[in-house]
Amino acid sequence: MKKLKKRLKNGETLHGCWLNLGSPLTAEIVGLSGFDWVLIDLEHGAGTEKEALAQIQALGHTSAGILVRVESAEPQRIQRILDMGAEGVMCPKINNASEAKKVVNGLQYPPMGQRGVAKMVRATQFALNFQSYYENAPETILGIVQIETKESLNHVEEIAQIEGVDVLFIGPADLTMELGIFGQFNHPEYLAAVEKTIKAANQAGKSAGILFFNPEEYSTYHQMGIRFIACGADGTFVANGAKAMAEKLAQLRTQQS
Repeated sequence: MKKLKKRLKNGETLHGCWLNLGSPLTAEIVGLSGFDWVLIDLEHGAGTEKEALAQIQALGHTSAGILVRVESAEPQRIQRILDMGAEGVMCPKINNASEAKKVVNGLQYPPMGQRGVAKMVRATQFALNFQSYYENAPETILGIVQIETKESLNHVEEIAQIEGVDVLFIGPADLTMELGIFGQFNHPEYLAAVEKTIKAANQAGKSAGILFFNPEEYSTYHQMGIRFIACGADGTFVANGAKAMAEKLAQLRTQQS
């Protein structure tokens, strides 16, 4: 475990990125690059739980904390990913406190949640380390819920108060789509929603997070109080690198003519 939860509680700013190619090789490359955490995306990314397991294994020897975004808050989806060895789970479009509690039910064992007990799983070193894993789960497993709908904004204070929810993670694309201002990240209504989310997180002793693809936005969000920051994805890194090289070679070819 990479102690992400403890580091957030200590006020650190943690940097991460998305993994959306479903590849254990790109996952390993990104994990070795220096991010504090990486997130395997099962909502929009390529691959299934089978590919997620391979990526989790590939990331095991890196310094990056391993998180997974599941496609829904069904406890079975969450606990399967945790049993594979993920250190935290992100759930999209959590609208209210009841849905947030459902997330925690999948994340944590009783009495905090309702996670099923299985000792012979990868997370517990196949039963060799179950007791320690079980005892430390409340302080090591990171619960992340996404604030990206109008309804979630209406209930963001209640969501933040749920024990086991550690990060309120803003989804800029979905949130601006819901607000009818898609892609307008400087719009006052969007910025007010971000501020409201950060305030709710701070009041509950939790953290706020966000994903963006332009590093120039970093200072804006950090100054607003966001400390769980993601920028980019493995697919973006590969695409940008390939495009840059192709353009450079084309330029050099022209110069030789």
